[in-house]
Amino acid sequence: MRRITLALSTHRPETLPAAGHHMRQHDLILLEEPPVPEFMAMVAGEMDIQEYLEGQDFEFPAHAESMCRLVRGLVREGRAVLQVEPYLECLNGIHELFAAGGTASEIDPGSPAAMVYRAERLATKALVEYYRISLDGAFESVVDSVRTFARADAERLRLRDSMRAAAVMDLLGRRSEERLYVEAGYIHWALWRELRRGARGIAGVRALFLLEPVVRPLFGRRQVLGAGDFLTLVYVFHPRTASAALDLLAARSLIYIKILMKSEETAEESEYPHTRDEIDCMSMVRQLSYDECRSLFVRLRARSTVAARAMVEDFLKRR
Repeated sequence: MRRITLALSTHRPETLPAAGHHMRQHDLILLEEPPVPEFMAMVAGEMDIQEYLEGQDFEFPAHAESMCRLVRGLVREGRAVLQVEPYLECLNGIHELFAAGGTASEIDPGSPAAMVYRAERLATKALVEYYRISLDGAFESVVDSVRTFARADAERLRLRDSMRAAAVMDLLGRRSEERLYVEAGYIHWALWRELRRGARGIAGVRALFLLEPVVRPLFGRRQVLGAGDFLTLVYVFHPRTASAALDLLAARSLIYIKILMKSEETAEESEYPHTRDEIDCMSMVRQLSYDECRSLFVRLRARSTVAARAMVEDFLKRR
């Protein structure tokens, strides 16, 4: 019977050794990327990796370059690798339409592109409002804007995961590989639910947390979720929920994002710099009450990441 492994992780270079290990246990690997014509040429060695990367827009370029090298090796070993991400494919098409001088009125109202456009518009509007308020707004208003964005982001995630699950099931109906590996970002838990719902003739859909062997001994959980990510996931599965606990998550997310390392670290990947940093940051903010987050946020708002981290560490020591 056919089996699906949904591999959840961040897109960081330190995740690739584990990803490569598990990918080699599968016949077909589906990357979380919209399909582009140049991909197959790059994989076949007909296009230089750097040339390929220059023509794409990757949020984490070091991870993308290492992934390209990994994919080339997998294909040489006889495995099939495809890009499957219909939501982002639709979004790219929308961007191309606007770049060519088109307008939203040209998007078919009944098309997947229309649903993507609506979801992106709502999420972008909420994010811009959060940025505006976070500059000098009252703390309670900033917290409200975080929750508003989390709800919009959750709606976007639900649509994205449902579209991708449908694409995966459609692909399986046209291919014969028995063992399927689906790459996914760490927050796409709903994709596991959607794959299970649509699975026919599938022995099982397994959720694999790539860095669990690293995270569990240090943090006691399968993966590290920032406070904002946890808030978003609550809305993914319970979109109408409301509680003081969610206000606390939103408040903690404001501190977490201020102290989290932003640059893409590639040195000493075996030491898992991003994972350890995420654990350190979450361990700190989990100690903070709502009122403590308010007090700290006012002081941290204009600080650099390094300065903000030092202030939080000092606050916790003094407390």
